[in-house]
Amino acid sequence: MPTYQYRCKKCGCEKEIFQKMSDDAVTTCPECNAETFERVISAEGGFLLKGSGFYKTDYSEQSCESASSGSCPTGTCPLAK
Repeated sequence: MPTYQYRCKKCGCEKEIFQKMSDDAVTTCPECNAETFERVISAEGGFLLKGSGFYKTDYSEQSCESASSGSCPTGTCPLAK
């Protein structure tokens, strides 16, 4: 389930709430009970590619620089062949 960040416009209270994507947004602040609680965009959510497709090291700067010079530190760069 996704984690959503909420902030109250009235008192400034901030909370992270686990919700289903289909759930309605929470509008009542748990601290001051005002109807000014809203979802905010957060940069804290992590994004990680998993599985047999992509890896976080596939397109790193180090791989690209070494591939252009003809050598690859992992030996798996397609441009190094």
